[in-house]
Amino acid sequence: MVNFSEIIKNIFSYSETSPLLFTKFFYWAFFGVVLIGYTFLSDKRVSRSLYLMLVSLFFYYKSSGFFLILLIFSTLVDFYIGKWIYNTENPGKRKFLLFLSMFINLFLLSYFKYTYFFTSAINDLFGTKLVAYNYLADFSNLFLGTSFDTAKIFLPVGISFFTFQTMSYTLDIYSKKLEPVKNILDFGFYVSFFPQLVAGPIVRASEFIPQIYKKFSLTRYEFGWALFMILKGLIKKIMIGDYIAVNFVDRVFANPSMYTGFESMMAMIGYSLQVYVDFSGYTDMAIGVALLMGFKLPKNFDSPYKARNCAEFWKRWHISLSTWLKDYLYIPLGGNRTATKGTWINFGLIILIFILLAANTLATISLIAFVIIIYLIYKFNDKARKGIVTNINTMITMLLGGLWHGSSWNFLIWGGLNGIGILVYKYWRKISPWEQKNGRLATIWKIALTFSFITFTRVFFRAPDYPIASTMLHRIWNNFHPELIPKIMSGYYKVWLIMLFGFITHWLSYNFKDKWMEKFIALPHWQQAFISAIVVFIVYQSICADMQPFIYFQF
Repeated sequence: MVNFSEIIKNIFSYSETSPLLFTKFFYWAFFGVVLIGYTFLSDKRVSRSLYLMLVSLFFYYKSSGFFLILLIFSTLVDFYIGKWIYNTENPGKRKFLLFLSMFINLFLLSYFKYTYFFTSAINDLFGTKLVAYNYLADFSNLFLGTSFDTAKIFLPVGISFFTFQTMSYTLDIYSKKLEPVKNILDFGFYVSFFPQLVAGPIVRASEFIPQIYKKFSLTRYEFGWALFMILKGLIKKIMIGDYIAVNFVDRVFANPSMYTGFESMMAMIGYSLQVYVDFSGYTDMAIGVALLMGFKLPKNFDSPYKARNCAEFWKRWHISLSTWLKDYLYIPLGGNRTATKGTWINFGLIILIFILLAANTLATISLIAFVIIIYLIYKFNDKARKGIVTNINTMITMLLGGLWHGSSWNFLIWGGLNGIGILVYKYWRKISPWEQKNGRLATIWKIALTFSFITFTRVFFRAPDYPIASTMLHRIWNNFHPELIPKIMSGYYKVWLIMLFGFITHWLSYNFKDKWMEKFIALPHWQQAFISAIVVFIVYQSICADMQPFIYFQF
């Protein structure tokens, strides 16, 4: 007998072991119900914003549980501070309000992402016994009757994404690039809009808020394109990303000492593909779902593995984060023009983080000496000054971009290596005899070299700690075992075929892919529905284990 009360309870309750994911059938049922309600409200602007804000809050509750309180708090803080900044002309008061907003946002982000890092580093450095404490869990236990462990601090899903969104809103109002939204409903809708809430793209207020005040519009072409993006995202995430992760990549990274150097190398290459199809698959689906409701989200990926150098890669990869860091960090620091107080403050902050991570007296003395040398060269060598400024600002941006993903040596190394890659290319292109060569072979060589470097850095991004990353690189160098390659290739042939399919479709020309997309969009709706049903059936048949959470949920 069907227990309807249990079904209703499961629908409206949060499960930590089964959060709401784009790839689950429950999500598409949820989206179907949302669309039905939306059809009655799409032309009523205020009701539409209220409706989408409420269903988005429900979505976040199903994804993160009681952390919904944090999302609501962040929304209220930045809405009212943004309003106060706009309504005052007093420079001192405006700066104080901006500082207050940045402090609250960065404090919350730091508390949930970096508390363990700071307590551990301080304990290692000074021999103290500090213990992390979850005050939000304590609040929930006290007022909501929950029983969360206050000694564990869980990272709220999507906190980095919605924090950066609300910060961009306040910063744009302060710089007079944007007027505040008309009411809290519109702002709440902007912050919580469920398609991109938990894993991006990071949507600027200046890009999204004007759409709130426009009438609903969805052309036949846009409908076909949105459906195509959703199907493409499902194929990327489930059929390619999850399959190679479960059947190969995760196994090698879990215990690399059990595998040959060749397998470690292939796992690194596989992870480069996996992280791309996983993250871009999510954003493809987010863009498609949002467009079906009449809202356009920014492009977040532009075939990044077609990049011919590291600088170009970061113009193609996670575009919303790269441009956010450029506009709100790199340029305010002075960019390639000058050093500001922010340059030296952030430089000092990063050095302090290195000191805390190293927790070593010799390393501390060396880092302080390095800072002094850099500052003296900057102060007394006019020729070197501009180069130092540009390089420091670039490295600060990339290192803080690494720390945005997590607080460990691995993420600092990953961010630092990418920064070094950008700087090396900046100087290399001035002397390279091949820089102006753009023939097919030269382009293939540049792409292959860039992809190899990016894949190398990814071992630090993926490995849970430095010893795992070190072990994988060591085995590639010392335990490659080429004589076992034929056996390995035959043993994992399905994985290699899926990887080959993923890379080939990625490297196909834009014209070829656009032609097939246009053909799908031009089909009658019944044919689109038929193809969609076949694709969904094939995709979900490829599931070989529990659905994997999206990689960027952890950030």
